[in-house]
Amino acid sequence: MPQERNYEARDHRTEGSRGGARERTSAPRRRSRRPSTGRTAGFVLLYVACVIGASVLLACIGWIAAGDLLALNKEPKTVTITISSDDSFSDVTDRLKEEGLIEYKFLFKLFAAVTGGDDDVTMGTYTLNTDMDYRALLNGMSANSSTKATVSVTITEGMTVSEIFRLLEERGVATAEDLEEMAAEHDYAFSFLQDIPLGDAERLEGYLFPDTYEFYTPHSALYAINRMLVRFDEVFTEEMRAQVAESGRTIQEVLTVASLIERETDGTDQKQIASVIYNRLNNPGGETQGYLQVDATLVYINGGREPTAADRDIDSPYNTYLNKGLPPGPIANPGLEAIQAAMNPDDTSYYYYVLGDDDTHHFFRTYSEMQNFMATQERYGNS
Repeated sequence: MPQERNYEARDHRTEGSRGGARERTSAPRRRSRRPSTGRTAGFVLLYVACVIGASVLLACIGWIAAGDLLALNKEPKTVTITISSDDSFSDVTDRLKEEGLIEYKFLFKLFAAVTGGDDDVTMGTYTLNTDMDYRALLNGMSANSSTKATVSVTITEGMTVSEIFRLLEERGVATAEDLEEMAAEHDYAFSFLQDIPLGDAERLEGYLFPDTYEFYTPHSALYAINRMLVRFDEVFTEEMRAQVAESGRTIQEVLTVASLIERETDGTDQKQIASVIYNRLNNPGGETQGYLQVDATLVYINGGREPTAADRDIDSPYNTYLNKGLPPGPIANPGLEAIQAAMNPDDTSYYYYVLGDDDTHHFFRTYSEMQNFMATQERYGNS
């Protein structure tokens, strides 16, 4: 029995020694360490501080941006801005920034893109101020803006196309160059222009109706011209067109006669001058042989100077001393009274008229009658 216990004991020690050997060869296991409560609290406080700081920063940026977007706390200022057809939206934004109407160009462009306001900005002269928020600024630079500057322009009877275009340029409506291009090249949708070929600004001579117009500054050359054509279309009624058609004439011919009257009249004798023109046209074999011999046509081709005897030799289809009948088209833009005179001339036997010393026209049936009158004028004028 004692031996048996010794065996068991020995066997137990052997297993114990083997177990000890395994423990010595395997990696020792480490116990996990918990972070200290103080360090965790520090991290939490730092995170909270960062969040609060970022929130405050974003709030400040948002407040500043909102102040610019909503036009808050800005110094009072009123600015006049002109946008031309060559300006991009970026150019406009730069100008708003330069004038102090906005602070953040990127934010303004973003707002305009999101709301579609950048598409509404159009050429013109606008009065803007620092009380306007982004939306008001965009609306204030649109076609229907109440802040858009306008100018009143009076087109007087007898002005030529070139004179009208120079006047519009002087008043800041559009450049004469742009107006001439639109007059020559744009096909306006009016029946009275359908047979007149493109290519020359004078093709609209006679159709730019004299009146007082309100134009934006600047204004689209295309729409400025169209407004005057629309006015002619309104004034030249359907009844008038029917009367022209019944007479066997064309609108172009009537306007040509009216333009001659307008440039020759003293304001009281339109229908009498009309009778002289038609008498000459309708009797090509008579004393005047079909030549109108209207000095106003010489003025039209000589650059606006007082006509001379030498001007009667100018080679031009508008020279009514060299060419029989009407010139190719109107030489000016007549008013309604001259147009009506061209449609309803007096019934006379006059073939001549001359301006007397009393600044009124005197009318004659023959050339000799006119010569006698002129001699009398000279005789009394020299006495």
